[in-house]
Parts: sequence; C-alpha cells; structure tokens
Amino acid sequence: MTQSASDFMAQALYHPERGYYRRPVGPWGFEGKDYYTALDLGPLLGETLALRLEKAWERLGRPGVFTVLEPGAGRGWLGRDLLSAAKGDFAEALLYLHRDDNPAARCLAEQALEPWAAMGKAQFRSEAEALPPLVGAILSNELFDALPAQPWRWTGEAWEREVLTEDGPGWEAADPGEAGQWFAAQAEDGLQPGDGSVWCEGLPKLVKDLCGSLQAGLFLAIDYGESASRLLSKGADLRRYKGHAVDGRWWEEPGEADLTADVDFTRLESLVRGSGLTSTGHISLSRWIREHAPLAAWEEAWLSLDSVARIKRMENLLQLTLPTMMGERFRVLEAWREP
Repeated sequence: MTQSASDFMAQALYHPERGYYRRPVGPWGFEGKDYYTALDLGPLLGETLALRLEKAWERLGRPGVFTVLEPGAGRGWLGRDLLSAAKGDFAEALLYLHRDDNPAARCLAEQALEPWAAMGKAQFRSEAEALPPLVGAILSNELFDALPAQPWRWTGEAWEREVLTEDGPGWEAADPGEAGQWFAAQAEDGLQPGDGSVWCEGLPKLVKDLCGSLQAGLFLAIDYGESASRLLSKGADLRRYKGHAVDGRWWEEPGEADLTADVDFTRLESLVRGSGLTSTGHISLSRWIREHAPLAAWEEAWLSLDSVARIKRMENLLQLTLPTMMGERFRVLEAWREP
C-alpha cells in the first residue's frame, strides 16, 4: 500500500487517538522535550507584538474591544506575554481568544491565562467552533508549518511526489495539478532538474476562514519558510523534530515526533490578498523586531536589572535578531483589512 507523505503527516500529527498533537503531554521546552519556540526564550516577542497591536488598535480608531484571535495557540504563552505587556486604554480594550484543540496545550494555556480568563480578558475557542467576526487581529506563531504538506520534485521531464510504501519511503510519478502550475510560475529561471517544494492542500481554506472572520484590522503570521522561488531552488522537504534533533526521516516513529514543512510565503501572501486584505509583504523576524521593538528604551530599562536578569533579556533579544539565530530562520507576514 502506498501512502502520500502529506496523508502520513496528517495522521502522524492529528490522528484523534495517536496523533502527536493529540497527546496529553506537550513537546515544548528544553530538557526531555522535542523543540523550543521563541516563547521559551523570553517575553520579548510578546512585548514587541503588544506594541505592534496597539498601533493597529490606534489605526482602527481605538475601538472599545480589540479582539486578538490566535489559531494554533499552543500553551497560551504568547497570549500571556501580550496581556502582560499591554498598558493603559489598550489593555482595557484587549480581548485574547485562544484556539487550539491540543489537550496538552489547552491544559497549559488554562494555567498561563488564568488571571486574565478570570477577568474575561482571555477566552478559549474550540477548532470546531465557527470563527467569530472580529475587529482587531488574527495572530499566528508557527501555525502554517504544521499543516500537512506534500513534497514534490522535478526530474527534468516530470513531477514526482514523495510517498511511503511497504518497502519504505520513495518517489513516484504523479500529476501535481495546481501545485505544478504554481511551481512552474514561481521558478525564476525555469524549472531545473532537482527543483522541488512542498504543497499544502489545506492552506487556502484555512486562510479564507481566518481572513473571513477579520472584519477590520491586522493579519500577522510568524513562521519559518521562504519565498516560493527560494524553496524551489533548495528542494524543500518535510522535517522531523525529536529530542531537539532534526532530520528528514519523516516516516519514522509516527505520532512520536513533530513533522513540519517550510511555509511558502509567496503563496501565503497571495491567498491573503485574494481574501481582500492589503499585504505589506514578508520580512525576516530579525528585521521586524528591529522595526517595531523599542530597543533603546529596553537597553536603558535593563540597566536597572540584576546581572542574571539582564543577561537573559540580552540573550532573548540576540536569539530574535542575530542572522544565525531564530531571527533569520523565521519570517513575518503582515496584511491589513480596512474597516
């Protein structure tokens, strides 16, 4: 029996009983875990986002309720950091909606958000619930890289898709349909043998649903990935994360390791624009932090901290901005819907 890589990924991650993201114990963190996120490094990403969202709130005319919906919200740590950093009238208007059916994530999020949930400033939404119409922001952090994706490669004469057979992983000739048309259009110098990328079949519906709920405000996505042409030239594939080690052996230990794929930011931006939003493009997380974080004010404020706390804040900032760190591996896409 032959199974496509995308079908395997869907079952390995989201099977209701054996899926990696349906386990009672979460994978996030350091010792004994599989991977860490920017939120494990400190609060600076959340603090920067709070400032960026406050500007969006002001652009909307300072509405009495500014709703931030985070799909794939995980442990709720980004919501916690946002709510902690928000000040003044913006804090009064801010309402955070956590949306994630991962049982481990929901349990940890309820703990992290408990003070704000008690005040009605943080609420929980199931993925089965219809998205509410909102004025504010759709915010995602490492959401799109977890969608089931299918690797494709060009042989010079035909397309092949990656599959799993009884004998192990391999490639088989197949018709890529829309994916092939997209890849051909994005190849800057025409398709070359060995070019390849990943295609996420479920991306259009998710983007349409998210953007459709945003009546006015900001769409902001943080994820790792690249432009379509760069993904094609490097031959993007699936990644497996287990015990802080990464490899391409996506077929091993289903349900016991995380599987991810690079996000095609060119396609994501195209879909967002097709939903009626105006996009400002995508840039590296490093550049986005430097544009929106009050770096001089932070540096001055950190002088009053003890040496241990000051070093932690500096390490957090360096991880988000240095070229060899997370800041250059991740990108940020922003788009806007006018009232």
